[in-house]
Amino acid sequence: MTDAPGAVARTTDTVAAVTPEAQAKASLAPEMMSWDSRARRVVTLYLPLACFVVILLFPFYWMTITAFKPNAEMYDYKNYNPFWISSPTLDHIYHLLFATSYPRWLWTTMLVAIASTFLSLFCSVLAAYAIQRLRFRGSQYVGLAIYLAYLVPPSILFIPLAIMVFQFGLFDTPFALILTYPTFLIPFCTWLLIGYFKSIPYELEECALIDGATRLQILTQITLPLAVPGLISAGIFSFTLSWNEFIYALAFIQSSENKTVPVAILTELVSGDVYQWGALMAGSLLGSLPVAIFYSFFVDYYVSSLTGAVKE
Repeated sequence: MTDAPGAVARTTDTVAAVTPEAQAKASLAPEMMSWDSRARRVVTLYLPLACFVVILLFPFYWMTITAFKPNAEMYDYKNYNPFWISSPTLDHIYHLLFATSYPRWLWTTMLVAIASTFLSLFCSVLAAYAIQRLRFRGSQYVGLAIYLAYLVPPSILFIPLAIMVFQFGLFDTPFALILTYPTFLIPFCTWLLIGYFKSIPYELEECALIDGATRLQILTQITLPLAVPGLISAGIFSFTLSWNEFIYALAFIQSSENKTVPVAILTELVSGDVYQWGALMAGSLLGSLPVAIFYSFFVDYYVSSLTGAVKE
């Protein structure tokens, strides 16, 4: 009890020792911390995100303004702003749709992409289900070998594939692309579906087997309805690669009317060293719209299926 007055005195001296400057700094500490937090957030989040958005979207912006920009503005940067359109025009799109075979190229590309996507999904579903559910000896190595086949560059495969296309008489026909595109679509789709089939409980199939269901009934009535996100993801992947493929379409198609959009806009809209930039950009813009629309409808399924496949 005798130390209480001394403790009170020491406390009073400590409080008295706190100068007004120290109190002012203490009051500014929360503001400094909040400023540091905002600055750190800008540097670590908003600035990289802004750079990513600019780098990613600027080519599409440039493609769009070039498609609607007159030739006078396109080549005269002294009198016109290169990053803006003063007098928009539809001449390039009109020329593309009515003075070239672009509608035919677009139809051929759509046909090849849809047909090769369905063919690849059909084969991938059967292969992935067999590898994952039938549990035969060496199934894991078979799955790994299928995925390694996807890593083989198309620039190596198109030489033997070209020989087979000539031998079967498929050269310069859409069937040449429909039958060759699955060579690089099936491996990845199979690997993706194997990972997604792992996330489906096997007990559901065991119950169906006890009830007398066949493997085909289990696949069509139980597994595939639960694997819809994975199928959509594999379909988006196959459709996108088929739509944008260039090497096989350049090697196996010769006539102008059977060309796909990626090859046609480069070979038909370029005459020697003269580039029809307006028509080129208009063709690229119209050619990218179907893929963008396709992604916008199924992006949620695409992300959820990739999450399920990677998790396993």
